[in-house]
Amino acid sequence: MSRGARAGGGWSRRRFVGAVTGTALSASAACGTRPAAKAPEASADPGAPTPAGEPSGPRPLYLGTYTSVEGGGTGIALATYDPATGRVTGAGTLTGVADPSYLAVHPDGRTLYAVSEREDGAVTAVRLADRKILGSRGTGGAAPCHLSVHPSGRWLLSANYTSGSVAVHPIGASGALGERTDLVAHFTPAPGPGQEGPHAHQFAASPDGRHVLAVDLGTDTVYTYRLDQRKGTLREVARAHTRPGAGPRHLTFHPGGRHAYLANEVDNTVAVCAYDPATGRLTIGEPQPTGTGPGTHYPAQLLVTTDGSYAYLANRGHNSLARYAVEADGARLRLLGTVPVAGDFPRQIALSPDGRLLFAANQRSGSVSVFHVDAESGELRLAGEPFASPVAVCALPL
Repeated sequence: MSRGARAGGGWSRRRFVGAVTGTALSASAACGTRPAAKAPEASADPGAPTPAGEPSGPRPLYLGTYTSVEGGGTGIALATYDPATGRVTGAGTLTGVADPSYLAVHPDGRTLYAVSEREDGAVTAVRLADRKILGSRGTGGAAPCHLSVHPSGRWLLSANYTSGSVAVHPIGASGALGERTDLVAHFTPAPGPGQEGPHAHQFAASPDGRHVLAVDLGTDTVYTYRLDQRKGTLREVARAHTRPGAGPRHLTFHPGGRHAYLANEVDNTVAVCAYDPATGRLTIGEPQPTGTGPGTHYPAQLLVTTDGSYAYLANRGHNSLARYAVEADGARLRLLGTVPVAGDFPRQIALSPDGRLLFAANQRSGSVSVFHVDAESGELRLAGEPFASPVAVCALPL
C-alpha cells in the first residue's frame, strides 16, 4: 500500500448527504467512545469527568458540531445529563477548535480529542480538568471525520475522509499529541461504483488492541493493520471486501471479540463479520436489512450493549433507530424493529457508561434525543423533549 496522503474530491457528495443548508458541509463518522478505565475524581466543574459506577448527580456530555456552516455551533458544546431521567442541560461552549465533528476521550478520562474536519485536517487535545487546549497536530490529509484512542492510551488514530488515508499520533503523559508517526493512503483497490476515490470513514483498534482497522467507503474495503507499539507505524496484514457499492461506514465489535457488525451506508445494509484476533482477518457476512424498507437511508452507526445482548443502528434518512437481538454468541443479528428518533438525520448514537441511556445526535434538526434503554428487552423509550444543539453531529456522554 502506498504511503502519504492523496488530495481528492468527495466534498460534493458529503455536502449532499448531510447538508443542513445549501452550503453546509457533511461528515460521515460517529462520535468517539467513552473511557474504559475509571475516570478521575469529580470536580466542581460540571464538564469534568466523574467516577464510573452507579449514577450520582449530573454527568458530563460533550457535543460536536460544524463551526463553518450557517447555523452551526461555535465550538465543542458543553452539557450535563441526569443519568436517571436523561435530561440534558447546557453548560457553555469550548471555543478554539474548528469544525469539531468527531470527539473521543482518553481511557483515563482526562483528555478529550477532537478532529477539525477541514481541508487542512487536524486533531486537537483538550485537558478536561480546566478545558485547556493542549495543542493541535495535522493529520496529513483532508476532512478527518473520525478518531479513536488505542486501548493502550499511547496512540491516537484518525481517518481522513476526502484523502482516503489514516494517521497515527503519539499521546504523551500529559495527554498532548506528538508529531504524526505514520500516514497510509488507500490507493487500492479501485473505487467502488459511484465513488471517485477512497474515503476513510473510521479508524479504530480491535478490542484486544492487537490490530487496528480502517473502514473505507470509497474502496468498499476494511483494512487491518498491525500497529508497532514502539514506533507508532502501521503494517497492513489483511483486507476484507464488501460487495461492490456497499459503501462500508462503521464497524462495531461484539464484547466477545470474535464478531463485529458493519454498517453499509450506500446499499442500506448491515453485515455480521467474523473476526480472528490472532491474524486480524475480518470475514464479512451476507447483507441484512436495516428496518427501513427499500431505498437509501444512509445507515450511520451500530452500537452493541456491554453485555452483548442487543445492537442499535442509526438510520439517518429514515429518522429511526433499529433494534437487533444479538444471538449465537455474537454470530447473528435478528432485527426486532425500529423506533422514531424524534429528530432529523441521526448522524451518531452513543450509550452512557452504565448503558441505561442512548444518545442520538440529529444533524439536520440540531438536536440530541435521549432514550431510556430497557436492559431486559433492549427496548428504547424517549426521555422527554430532545435537547437543542446547533448542527449536532456527535454526542459523547461520560
